[in-house]
Amino acid sequence: MSRPNDPKWGIVSTIKADAETILNFAAYHLDLGAHRLHLYLDAPNPEAYPHLKAHPKVRVTTCDDSHWSQRKKPRPKMHQARQTMNATHAYGRIQADWVAHIDVDEFLWPHISARGARPQIGEILAALPAETDVLRMRPLEALSGRVDMYKSMIASAADREQQVRAIYPEFGVFLKGGFLSHTAGKLFARTGLPDIQFQIHNLFQHGEKNTHEQEQDALQICHRHAPSWEAWQDSYRFRLKQGSYRPGLAAGFSRNLGGLNTHDLLSMIEEEHGSEGLKRFFGEINAEAPDIYQRLQKRGMIHHCPLDLTAKRREHFPQFE
Repeated sequence: MSRPNDPKWGIVSTIKADAETILNFAAYHLDLGAHRLHLYLDAPNPEAYPHLKAHPKVRVTTCDDSHWSQRKKPRPKMHQARQTMNATHAYGRIQADWVAHIDVDEFLWPHISARGARPQIGEILAALPAETDVLRMRPLEALSGRVDMYKSMIASAADREQQVRAIYPEFGVFLKGGFLSHTAGKLFARTGLPDIQFQIHNLFQHGEKNTHEQEQDALQICHRHAPSWEAWQDSYRFRLKQGSYRPGLAAGFSRNLGGLNTHDLLSMIEEEHGSEGLKRFFGEINAEAPDIYQRLQKRGMIHHCPLDLTAKRREHFPQFE
């Protein structure tokens, strides 16, 4: 249980997903101790909406034409801009001391300590220095086909490229930290600061990046970016065109050293080798081969993170069943 004087925390997320996925996300974080959830439905979801609306700790908004007209701004074409606008909107309204901006496939994960105790998020936030405005949470990436298993990334270091290549010999040269998804992580931001823009991976104040930031191993994010081949393929075209694999993003390693960004890499694999090439890529990055999995284990990069989403959804939204 959270201690009475620990700071209250909440979450803001802009979501487009099926009802079960949305309620899983909400229930998990309510169970973890969230004081408020501000959920912006990027498309109407009449199946999830009434359950969210009825919960006293959830504030749910359907981002329809009425929503954007009330904001007196046109609906941004890119979902990244909509996320930033909604997160900034919630930042000034959420009844909490801290707020995290995360996606529906991301789940806060406080690590069990060496003493065997799992800290409360409020405890972690309470321990931050008063001058800290931002807590950056690095991701763990779900391994397809291995239930509740996640891998950590290879952190930035002088030998990072060599380490990535040693684990992922075919495609590692192209991947930052050995991840298919983002390595920048997501943020908890202290509320009450003036002139804030809450972006996806950074907090801006007065038009400049807020640098009063800390990072702790005690709190990370379980990112279910590609929990299965089928799920990855369902979102692949969207991500390739305008999502996390869109053109123009930075390469994992310097282009002078042969680096490609994810868009160029995946497009090249698909053009030259088709679906089988993508499956080979997906299999390596998900450590389907025992030798790759063992390399990760040997380096302490495998984590068991049981989220128990179904049980938590049934507890917090029993009428959905």
